[in-house]
Amino acid sequence: MLKQEAGKSNRDLPALRITGANSKNRKHRKSFIALLLIAALVLTSATAQETNNSKPEQEATSAITPKVINIWPGVAPGSEQWKQKETTLGSGPMQRIVNVTTPTLTAYLPDPAKATGTGVIIAPGGGFIFLGTDTHEIAEWLAARGIAGFILKYRTAPLEGENEAQLNQSGGARFGAQLNNHALIAEDGKYGIADGIQSIKVVRAHAAELSVSPDRIVFMGFSAGGMITEYTAVQPDASARPNYAAPIYGAPFPDVPPIPKGVPPIFMEMAQDDNLAGPQIVAFYDAVKAAGYKPEFHIYEHGGHGWSMRKQGTTSDHWIDEFYWWLEAHGLTHPIK
Repeated sequence: MLKQEAGKSNRDLPALRITGANSKNRKHRKSFIALLLIAALVLTSATAQETNNSKPEQEATSAITPKVINIWPGVAPGSEQWKQKETTLGSGPMQRIVNVTTPTLTAYLPDPAKATGTGVIIAPGGGFIFLGTDTHEIAEWLAARGIAGFILKYRTAPLEGENEAQLNQSGGARFGAQLNNHALIAEDGKYGIADGIQSIKVVRAHAAELSVSPDRIVFMGFSAGGMITEYTAVQPDASARPNYAAPIYGAPFPDVPPIPKGVPPIFMEMAQDDNLAGPQIVAFYDAVKAAGYKPEFHIYEHGGHGWSMRKQGTTSDHWIDEFYWWLEAHGLTHPIK
């Protein structure tokens, strides 16, 4: 068990309990719904089936034992009355999680001999309805290179249902409602954003125990997790922002938030054929640039939305290498001298 650091309020920071892990317009709405359901039910399958060749250090990653960390000292604020039961749907590459009520971080810590002191918090996608589990591969990939990976299991929108079919139906209905009313995305996402901000506080407060530097915390997110990333980077409390932010095919909805002073370096990626969030991603980039910052933005010719570690024969297949090179350019791939 990691102990609470002296001087930290139990209201905000728990004593870390660690255990072994057992993670557009109207005419296009129908196609958007189909894309979202594909993301939920198909892309995770393709990811697992097609990424074996993307793990050159598989032998090293297999020895990493993940640890689970509760990020709130009790019930997460705002969900005290939630009664839904967290449920894992599907199995293997189709696995996804719904009705998350207890947010956690799953830590993939590198071999101390290789540790760089850099930590990346990773928020998966799923429209704030479900959480995919394919991001664990990304954490393993980073840990094999000396970078700690922390998978954020954040709270998701409550779904009704007693079995997988009912929960899938409820989730699909919620996706459709979000697409008809983007304000619902913000409503469903506010809990994940709060969990994202809290996760930064926890990792930073316990940096020494987690073998990371408090000023080398990167927040990365995919799709809905990318929206969380963007909001952590521009939130009013500068002390709780990440040191670096990497929203991957993620966009803020319904509107781009105000861009304050002190925004951390930002790395962004999307594909030109992302019909789900592309325009809003560009709008966020434009807003950050107009505020005087210089975000790095990679726009791939093809790739669609939700590629993660999936190989498609496009340049987006190499997104994680581009991300690693960006970390390298900022001095984050080697230990502090």
